Amino acid sequence: MAAYGAVRRRRQALWFWAFTGPFVLGLVLFTYVPLGWSVWLSFFDAHNTVSPTRFTGLDNYRQVLGDPAFRSALGTFAVFTAFIVPATYVLSLGLALAVGRLRRAQAFFRSVFFLPTACSYVVASLVWKMSLFNGVRFGLANTVLGWFGAEPVAWLSATDPPWYWLVVVTVRLWLQAGFYMVLFLAGVQRIPPQLYEAAAVDGARPGWQTFRHITFPALRATSVAVVLLLVVNAFQAFDEFYNLLSDARGYPPYARPPLVYLYYTALGQGQDFGVGSAGAVVLALVIAVVTVVQARLPGLGRRED
Repeated sequence: MAAYGAVRRRRQALWFWAFTGPFVLGLVLFTYVPLGWSVWLSFFDAHNTVSPTRFTGLDNYRQVLGDPAFRSALGTFAVFTAFIVPATYVLSLGLALAVGRLRRAQAFFRSVFFLPTACSYVVASLVWKMSLFNGVRFGLANTVLGWFGAEPVAWLSATDPPWYWLVVVTVRLWLQAGFYMVLFLAGVQRIPPQLYEAAAVDGARPGWQTFRHITFPALRATSVAVVLLLVVNAFQAFDEFYNLLSDARGYPPYARPPLVYLYYTALGQGQDFGVGSAGAVVLALVIAVVTVVQARLPGLGRRED
């Protein structure tokens, strides 16, 4: 009997590694090895090569931290986060509450709002750039403004006021609001209906009172997870910025998020993989610190009494 149990456990282990082994191997080869090599490159002079020989210590880190363009990129991230995180949070929560109240066709509207998530960031950015916010008079936004007698706006090239933020934020908002709506909708559906019934017995009016005292507190864990994901995704912004703001002349000097800065540092004319890797490590550390702080402040992960 013991021998049969040992054979069964070995067979289960064999099937486990047969199914998970290729994924683990791919994760190691295409994620962990490049990450480790990037950290290794950050300590070397790596111009036009990923096999450096001259050790430079922390020179690459001093160079990237002393570069005003990199600090400006972090500032661009801060502005983008200040716009996109609260806007996405409010819109996705509002959509979740609205869809959750539907008696009919709830699955239809949930699918409609979630559908943009499947759209490519590149495709959506080009649609926003070429059709909706085209700088010429024939773009949709300028056409609507023309109905009211306003002059066409150069949405992506005007820096005073910086109208490009409206374009960048709206395309990201359209692409990701449906995903976070689904997360909030799952959280709303997990709230016990007995809480609302008890609140009604106590005289709480439906609407703002029940949302403030029951729905919103019950969504605390979901809210923390959504904000964490939104901030991390904001750090990783690249496609919409690059495809919206770049043209045949290159990328403008304004609104460069960290990944665009690293792209031009590592893959531009200089191809300085050492400085680019150092910037990537600094960015990863910033993301890790922000994530830990955000998770600790509301007490996510702590054992409840």
